[in-house]
Amino acid sequence: MRQRAGVHFHGGETAHIAPGKPWQNGMNKSFNGKFRDECLSMEWFRTRSEAAAVVEHWRPHYYAVRPHCRLGYLTPNEFRSNQLTTESKLGAAVL
Repeated sequence: MRQRAGVHFHGGETAHIAPGKPWQNGMNKSFNGKFRDECLSMEWFRTRSEAAAVVEHWRPHYYAVRPHCRLGYLTPNEFRSNQLTTESKLGAAVL
C-alpha cells in the first residue's frame, strides 16, 4: 500500500491485474505459456523439491541460452551485452 501511495503522490498510476486474470498482462502471459510448454509440461513431479530443482535448472536456459523474438532472436545475455557495447560507444563519442 505504501508503494502505491508513493506512486500516486508523484502523479503516477498503477495497473491492477486482477488475480486469476493473466491476460491483463501480455508479457506475463507469454512467459507463463513458455514456462508451461518448455518446462512444466515436459516433466512429472513427485515432490515440490523435485519441481524446484527442475525449475532452477531451466531458468538459466531461459535467460542465457534461449533466443527471444522480442529481442531480435538474441538471448537476454546477448541483448544486454549489445546494449552495454552501444552505450559505451555513445559515451566515448560524447567525450
